[in-house]
Amino acid sequence: MIFPFNYLQIFGKYLMLMWRAIAIPDRWRMFMKQYVKEMSSLGVDSIGIVLLISFFIGAVICIQMKLNIQSPWMPRWVSGYTTREIMLLEFSSSIMCLILAGKVGSNIASELGTMRVTQQIDALDIMGVNSANYLIAPKLLGLITLMPCLVIFADFMGIMGAYATAYIGHILPPDDLTLGLQHSFNSWFIWMSIIKSLVFAFIIASVSSYCGYTVEGGSVEVGKCADFFLVNENRLELVGACYDPKSVLGTVGLRAAVDYTVINGKVTVEHGIITGAEEEKIAADAKRELARYLAR
Repeated sequence: MIFPFNYLQIFGKYLMLMWRAIAIPDRWRMFMKQYVKEMSSLGVDSIGIVLLISFFIGAVICIQMKLNIQSPWMPRWVSGYTTREIMLLEFSSSIMCLILAGKVGSNIASELGTMRVTQQIDALDIMGVNSANYLIAPKLLGLITLMPCLVIFADFMGIMGAYATAYIGHILPPDDLTLGLQHSFNSWFIWMSIIKSLVFAFIIASVSSYCGYTVEGGSVEVGKCADFFLVNENRLELVGACYDPKSVLGTVGLRAAVDYTVINGKVTVEHGIITGAEEEKIAADAKRELARYLAR
């Protein structure tokens, strides 16, 4: 029952953070400034990857549909029809959002994580600023605003890629492609794609913000994990060790405990004491068990 409890605890912290983030801003001018900045950073800067991937995905879908659905029983507009349905229903609203989750999510998490470990967020809290609202709300609103635009742009570029295969690659006649794109068109599919993109935008921005905002430890926690130990050179047995530390450790060795140990990016020994464990209590229990064993 430990793991479900941990997941519920994390989910509760996530909800509490989002409740703080969606509060009414204290200074609207600063909020709008950050809002425009985040739209440019998270949305406009993602146009390049959306353009590149959508164009070639649309072209590949059209080619595959034409090559794999070749039958005299199939209408000639099937390739264009299936290309449109795949782009509208799945690729632009789901696959593209998953791709953007890696690009946008890592951007948000690394930015907030760096601010946390450099104590910039703590400074905002000390000044009485709602740091969650100041930092997270513009990111949430900015990504939610521009994600539908990116999805519609992905649909358009996918169709342009399909037309490129028709005009340049001569995979199928352009008139057949146009006929398939217009066949049985349902405008609700576009609205469905936009609604799905709004949900994805909120999940991407909120989860990555939570991961960055609640990061713990030092700069090692952001983007990498490490295993190392630190030793204070101001010891009598380590005089001169700063000139050749490898030789000193290899010949003389280290008799005392190390000062710091970091395993997988987390501090496990601090000032020579194991963190997360009561050494004195463990030693007392061990002595008591030893005495009980010897008394038998």
